[in-house]
Amino acid sequence: MTSLGVDTDGKTGVTIHSRDDTSVGVTFCDRFEADADCVHYAVELRAPGLTARVDGVVAWFRGSGLPAFLEGLAVDYRGWDGERCWQTDDSDLTVSAVFRSGGHVGLTWTLRPWPRAAGGWSASATTWLEAGEQMTSLAADIRCFLTEEHR
Repeated sequence: MTSLGVDTDGKTGVTIHSRDDTSVGVTFCDRFEADADCVHYAVELRAPGLTARVDGVVAWFRGSGLPAFLEGLAVDYRGWDGERCWQTDDSDLTVSAVFRSGGHVGLTWTLRPWPRAAGGWSASATTWLEAGEQMTSLAADIRCFLTEEHR
């Protein structure tokens, strides 16, 4: 389940909750420094006993980004074998996707700030969504958030 919304400061954000456990979620928020080439934003993970956040994630508007990756998963709503992965150029956000019987997609969101620094950390949470409508909605919501388009 995803929701594209506006917080009390008037900023747009996207929240993804797992259909199996709504206490597990990912939020894209605090979009800043948008220009013709890229936008910066924050990603937050939540799960029982876990709260993690990475600021300054960069989405480049060239090539295929996270919206295109998610749209590809939505198009393949009948399923696929194995795992599909996407990551930011800086490797601070990685998304891996698996398909399970019954038409559900598991998205594992991994935050890894400063991935090349010694002593860095990483945190992951997995959300489960329906392969069809929920994946299509997520892809559209992420595209809107990153480009500030409104449906």
